[in-house]
Amino acid sequence: MVVIAEIFLSAFFTVLLEKLASADLFNLSLPEGIYSRLHTWTSKLQLIEAVLSDAEEKQITAKSVNMWLQQLQDLAYDLDDLLDELATEALRRKPMMAQPTQASNPSMFRKLIPACCSTNFTPRAVQFDFNISSEIDNISGRLEDLLKQKSDLNLINDHLGGAGSRRTGDKRPLASSLVDPGFCGREKDKQAILAQMSLAGESGSERIRVIPIVGMGGIGKTTLAQEIYNDEEVKNSFRLKAWICVSDEFEEFAITERIYEAISLKRCEFKDLNMVQVKLQEMISNKKFLLVLDDVWNENYGKWDVLSRPFQAGAPGSAVIVTTRNVSVASIMRSVPDYHLEQLGNEEICSILAHHARGWQNFDAHPDFKETGEAIAKKCKGLPLAAKSLGGLLRAKENPNEWKDVLDSKIWDLPTENNDILPALRLSYHHLPSHLKRLFAYCSLFPKDYEFDKHELVLLWMAEGFLRPSETHREMEDVGFRCFDELLSRSFFQPSKTGAESRFLMHDLMNDLARHVAGRVCFSLDDKAESNVQHRRDSLLKARHSSFIRHEYDGSQRFEAFSGVRKLRTFLPLPVFEAFKVCHLTNQVVNDLLPQLHFLRVLSLSGYLKLQLPNAIGNLKHLRYLNLSGTQIKQLPESVSELYNLQTLLLCYCDRLTKLPTDTRNLINLRHLDIAGTKELKEMPVGLCKMASLQTLSKIVLGRGLKVNELRDLSNLRGALSIIGLQCVMDAQDAREANLTCKQGLEELEMVWSSDFDDSRNGMIEREVIELLKPSTNLRSLKVKHYGGVEFPSWLGDPSFSQLEHISLSDCRHCTSLPSLGHLPSLKNLRISGIQGVKTVGNELCGIDWPHVRDAFPSLETLEFVDMEEFLYLIHVFAPWKQKNKKNCIVLSLHDLRLINLKLIEDSEDVIST
Repeated sequence: MVVIAEIFLSAFFTVLLEKLASADLFNLSLPEGIYSRLHTWTSKLQLIEAVLSDAEEKQITAKSVNMWLQQLQDLAYDLDDLLDELATEALRRKPMMAQPTQASNPSMFRKLIPACCSTNFTPRAVQFDFNISSEIDNISGRLEDLLKQKSDLNLINDHLGGAGSRRTGDKRPLASSLVDPGFCGREKDKQAILAQMSLAGESGSERIRVIPIVGMGGIGKTTLAQEIYNDEEVKNSFRLKAWICVSDEFEEFAITERIYEAISLKRCEFKDLNMVQVKLQEMISNKKFLLVLDDVWNENYGKWDVLSRPFQAGAPGSAVIVTTRNVSVASIMRSVPDYHLEQLGNEEICSILAHHARGWQNFDAHPDFKETGEAIAKKCKGLPLAAKSLGGLLRAKENPNEWKDVLDSKIWDLPTENNDILPALRLSYHHLPSHLKRLFAYCSLFPKDYEFDKHELVLLWMAEGFLRPSETHREMEDVGFRCFDELLSRSFFQPSKTGAESRFLMHDLMNDLARHVAGRVCFSLDDKAESNVQHRRDSLLKARHSSFIRHEYDGSQRFEAFSGVRKLRTFLPLPVFEAFKVCHLTNQVVNDLLPQLHFLRVLSLSGYLKLQLPNAIGNLKHLRYLNLSGTQIKQLPESVSELYNLQTLLLCYCDRLTKLPTDTRNLINLRHLDIAGTKELKEMPVGLCKMASLQTLSKIVLGRGLKVNELRDLSNLRGALSIIGLQCVMDAQDAREANLTCKQGLEELEMVWSSDFDDSRNGMIEREVIELLKPSTNLRSLKVKHYGGVEFPSWLGDPSFSQLEHISLSDCRHCTSLPSLGHLPSLKNLRISGIQGVKTVGNELCGIDWPHVRDAFPSLETLEFVDMEEFLYLIHVFAPWKQKNKKNCIVLSLHDLRLINLKLIEDSEDVIST
């Protein structure tokens, strides 16, 4: 028996009812009949919303209820698309419509507008009204049918508003704030494998040990491998280390390429397997290495034999750890017996469950929860993943009776044939608040072992309309990060195996769960289950979100299944952005396919090198997210400025981009404009101040009419900002009006003047400008380039900048002294280069007189002086600091420095000369 996917619509209905109540709809000059029908929708949707809670519970065992919910889901998407069209039309007509001076009845106000002046009188508006009226008739009929079916399903009214209102979410601290209980129950396993590794190279011809860790999904194979990989003794024992997630596809060249890149930390340029293996062999030759191949499924010995050939060049003692669920896989790779990972005992599982549920060590001191907690632990069947997931669920349930409800859930008894998803995981999903269910199901677009960026995912959620501002979190992004942390705390996500701070992934079983619950709504073009074009097309016709792995060459044939598809909201090549790969997409796909996807919210073409967007891109009026990062696009069509709903425009590392659309200021809903790495972008259009919602503006290029004071109204800016062309500021008052001090969200600031120090430069004005561009004290990083004043601003070095960690001052050639920076409590990295007017450095840099100089720079880790041509470095200033901070580092360009007390530098192991 195949278990049907669960459908949860409570959160979706909340959004629909909010949209129906929006004043923007009634500001449209539409025929009166349309408004009356929209009004009836509200009451009918409320009738359905009242039984959603019961329907979502009964669908688990009642197929008829699930089928009704599937039809309701289709209707909800279509209704949402229609409301979005109405809201977008309201934005388009807004500049043309008279605005009422005070609150008034919208229908009365429309009656005051003469018919000849109404926007309904234009051919475009008339056609729009006709089309909308037809769509409304269609939705009204379907809604009526679903209401009739509802009566036959014997669903119970819930005037509290459905499942989403009953499950209010987590009231306890998130997992990120809980203390990790440690490596529970696996220390003996860890020591056994470490012992196997220590024997490598000791027996005859066996130089490399291949150690398979074998066990069922969710038992902790990867966690054990990570614990070994990150062990301090292991780090010190192996000169080279690499972690590779293999998963379903075992392709020798691709895996070898990834190993090469992981070890060399650079892009693999070789297109031939033999060549890359030769280079890999050279890199590891006579070096002791540790390689982890995680989640291997390959049973073909020949492929393993080819892949492993370079490994034999490693030094004795090298080791390869393989994690797999399949004994047959282990048998073809191992050089020692498999290490079978057994299920944990109930005591260890109880400890994991208690920790993740309540932050307790166990249930012994909590008799009200002990019996139920231990019974639930037994349901986990010795699997740590199940215990973590259920712990996250139980954290939101503070009453022992609620724990009893979980123990007695019908989900434990559902059939599992043809379904590897653990009941514990399905139960954890079932008890999620409704809004989190949508967010998690959307992640089914990601393939197994895909590492996604937390910020990237939140932008996608926002574009799909999943996030709504709340009383406690005014910005949608903050709501998204809160939701992400909730899912992370419940073990639906887990940190990247590489340790990257903002990168995460899903356990394979969680990925299976996401695909199961998403059902037909999410479609992966790479899904092997979709065996032929017709099958794929049938699936796509029902899907709303699609993703696919970007290939080196993607021609029109690959997208044949998209023919005739109209209702997709997501076109997402993966990885979302990957700088290492060079891929190509045919113009036919861009010109023919994309314009037909009228309802797209998310469109990414990132990483496709040679790209030209058609002017028809402006017709995708639902679009919220457009990612063209890493392409060689030279300019965007002017029609992009008609995408009034656009929230995110990513153009980073488009190194041939020369201009933005002239009317970019029309994108009044734009929140993120990332143009980092666009080195050919020498000018920007005026009117940025109109985009008051902007949070990300990676750089602003002044000149050609664009003034720095346009930053004035961008009070929501966050993250990093680079201000290019400050030599164009002729009136220092413009710098004051930029009001950087009040932009509390800015963490990184770069100030750049022209590198040409010609007669047009005015050092006095530049000194006044930099003084008035004082940023918020929340700043963490500051870079100043090509500044032409004779001294640095008074605020630079003020101890109120207590979070400032990185400072770079470069090519400020007219400055004759350095700012006093020693009082900055958090400063870790200081780089000073090309400040040729500075002849000496004394105590003024520290800001503290001798002999108290040792108290300066309490957090400094690296100090770098470069290209200081006439610079006399007084090393005695830093000698006491060096003695106190023995782990810290000074980097000096000795070729152009004259040094006093050079002996102090030569005797220090912490000084690097370049």
